Amino acid sequence: FFRKRDNIEKIIKSISKDSVTKKAVKQYAGLRILEQDPFQCLISFIISSNSNIQKIKSSLEKMSKKFGAKAKFDNQEFFLFPKPERLAEASINEIKSCGVGYRARFIKEAASRTALEKINFEHLKKSSYQDAKDEICLIPGVGNKVADCVLLFSLDKLESFPLDRWMIRILEKYYSDKFQLETKTITEKQYGILHEKIVAHFGPYAGYAQQFLFKMERENYQKKWL
Repeated sequence: FFRKRDNIEKIIKSISKDSVTKKAVKQYAGLRILEQDPFQCLISFIISSNSNIQKIKSSLEKMSKKFGAKAKFDNQEFFLFPKPERLAEASINEIKSCGVGYRARFIKEAASRTALEKINFEHLKKSSYQDAKDEICLIPGVGNKVADCVLLFSLDKLESFPLDRWMIRILEKYYSDKFQLETKTITEKQYGILHEKIVAHFGPYAGYAQQFLFKMERENYQKKWL
C-alpha cells in the first residue's frame, strides 16, 4: 500500500530537476505515493470528477455503507468498499442515492465491466503506460485526468502526471516558459502533448514530482483550494 519497494533515493534524485522540485522534496521528504486497489481507485476518481474532497468522502462512505460488507476491527464496525459485482447489480437510482449524481451510470458501467472481466487490471499493470491509458479511457466517465490518477495510484505507472486545473496553475506559475502554457484549461489533445513534455522533463517518476509539487503549493495556500 505504501510502495515500500520503491527506491526513494533514486526517485528523489531523478525528479530533482530544478529549484522548485528540490524545494518541494526537501520540505516534504516523507511524502509517498499510495498503491490502492485498482477497482476502488477507479470508482473513487470517477466520483471525484467536478467535485471536492468533502463530497467525495461523503459519497464513498455512503456507497460503502449501502453496498459494502460489514467488518469489525478493534470492537468498531466498518463497511468495506463494495465489490464490482455488487455495484454492477445495483440500480442507477440506488447508486445515485449515495450522492454521486450523473456519475451513477459511469460507476455501474465500470463495475459491470470489471465484474465481467472486460477490464483486466493485472494485464494493465503489465502494459505500457500509453496502452494502459488508452484502455482505461474507453470506460465511460474516464478522461485523461481520471485515467492518469488510476494509473499512478493503482497500476504502477509512475510516469503518470495527473493534470487538473490546480496542477495547470502550478505549472503555469513555475514552468510557463518550459511547457509553454498559454491558458488555464487544456483540450484533450493538448493534455497529451503537455504530458509528454512533463515526462521528458521529470523522467520516469514524474508522478512523484506531481505529488510533491501539489503538496507544496496546497500547503502554501493553507489548503484553501479544495
